[in-house]
Amino acid sequence: MLLEMKVPSPGESISEVEIAEWIVEDGDYVEKDETIAEIDSDKATLELPAEDSGTIKILIGNGETVSVGQVVCIIDTSVKNPKSLVNKKEKSQPTKPSIEKKSVKEGTTLLTKKSSPLASSIISQHDMIPDSFIGSGNSGKIMKDDVLNVINSDLGDEEGRSFSKSKLSSLRRKIATRLVSVKNETAMLTTFNEIDMSAVFDIRRKFKEEFKEKHNVGLGFMSFFTKAVTKSLNEFRDVNSMIDGDYIIHHDFCDVGIAVSAPKGLMVPVIRNAELMSFKQIELEVKDLATKARDGKITIKEMLGGTFTITNGGVFGSMLSTPIINPPQSAILGMHNILERAVVVDGEIKIRPIMYVALSYDHRVIDGRESVGFLCRIKECIENPKQLLMNNSIKKALDL
Repeated sequence: MLLEMKVPSPGESISEVEIAEWIVEDGDYVEKDETIAEIDSDKATLELPAEDSGTIKILIGNGETVSVGQVVCIIDTSVKNPKSLVNKKEKSQPTKPSIEKKSVKEGTTLLTKKSSPLASSIISQHDMIPDSFIGSGNSGKIMKDDVLNVINSDLGDEEGRSFSKSKLSSLRRKIATRLVSVKNETAMLTTFNEIDMSAVFDIRRKFKEEFKEKHNVGLGFMSFFTKAVTKSLNEFRDVNSMIDGDYIIHHDFCDVGIAVSAPKGLMVPVIRNAELMSFKQIELEVKDLATKARDGKITIKEMLGGTFTITNGGVFGSMLSTPIINPPQSAILGMHNILERAVVVDGEIKIRPIMYVALSYDHRVIDGRESVGFLCRIKECIENPKQLLMNNSIKKALDL
């Protein structure tokens, strides 16, 4: 029986995807539910599992764009697994434990990184060193394009300087289009402020070990800022809104997107009803979503929606930036690195841990009073978290 495999729908409003890479080769025998390819949508990279066992005939090449529902390969289910034909004598012999490290060039280099079958084959053919590659697949897995990009880097100009050329992924092209459209279609402005992080530092210093021991997750800055954001969104409703034609939609809930840098590009998984969550729940959700995004296992559903976004450039060392709004939302908060700075406190110069924050907003929806008031409210919450975020009971707020 010949089974036609069609591209499944990754989610609503997505009509086409790109074949990022075939994990198997044409003519290979595949097992049911085995991952045979990775496909890129404009929101995430997804795995394509085999619908049945048999030999595969690939119809669409790597990098090609296909419509949802289009046939991309055919599986001949009448073919039996060649491995099942091994004679009984061989089966009865004791097997030795498999060794994960495979020699690429006998007596020289050991393969310590995971790689797709195609990538491994090309690496072996060219006697290359696998540990020198930066894998773009799930959990840093080396894919075929990673190897080909290195091989193609032999290209050069007249002076012998080398360069490489590779096609933008579907996700990266979509991100580029969205970012340009935001700049062109919104009246985006950015307002800034600075926050004294001393109070948050004190709480983390006193309770972070106990918090981690009990909840198996760190007490980071993101839970404080998420709590401050949800409190401020409830007070400044225009910031938690979006334009829909000639109408403005105000949300009575806070679905907060957390921007995460992933191998395939920037992703923004969403924390649903963040206004109802505790510090523990927020930290656990942030950890779970960030891990999924970086491992390429985030789902379309986990990234849809969102009424407001937080992005933290501080983890990369950014001192100050003007974050770009995540459409169709109307505002985004940018966090930055924390440095000890000289500030005036009660007429005296003090050294305090200071973070600069930025709020980019759509001036068509949000006026200066709301934007500045919103950011000042966040500043107040972070500088006085015990009273404004924890109802004067730190241990109870942290579920300790």
